[in-house]
Amino acid sequence: MRNGSTAPKPEKRSAVQAQAACVCGAVRLEIDVPGVWAWHDHGEASRKAQGCADATYVGSWKSRMRILAGDAHLTRFEDAERRTTRSFCAGCGTPMLYERARSPKIVNIPRALFTSRTGREPRYHMNLGEKPDWAWSGGPLVPLKGYPGVLWERPKRKKPADAIDSLFSAED
Repeated sequence: MRNGSTAPKPEKRSAVQAQAACVCGAVRLEIDVPGVWAWHDHGEASRKAQGCADATYVGSWKSRMRILAGDAHLTRFEDAERRTTRSFCAGCGTPMLYERARSPKIVNIPRALFTSRTGREPRYHMNLGEKPDWAWSGGPLVPLKGYPGVLWERPKRKKPADAIDSLFSAED
């Protein structure tokens, strides 16, 4: 362009995008594939925000994420103590975005919201020290008789009571 005028810069996009949406469909977004990284967060804050044993996120550069619809439906919760911000769909409550002050150029999106591959597998685990004792630990599962499709983890065998009693006998 001449005379000092500038044309708007074309939007940088990868050839492939992955789309995500909330439960009611009011909020839709996309990221350029591949995402930056994917990870499992076992921390208490994510567990409570997501309502599950651990939350799995896909990180994206903010510049490579676009809200396609429903920006006005997003509501935010800012946690000053943890220096994080979480955005939810105001209509259905679906957690949509998780931002951390220490990573200001990245936005994390729950992996479950995507309908296709994001280019990253979740290979990282964060906050394992906060993992609840009731979460499945990856032990073997067996079919539950009479309930097709249901698997269960057998309880660990307890030591017989007399064996435990002998450990605490007064004859020592």
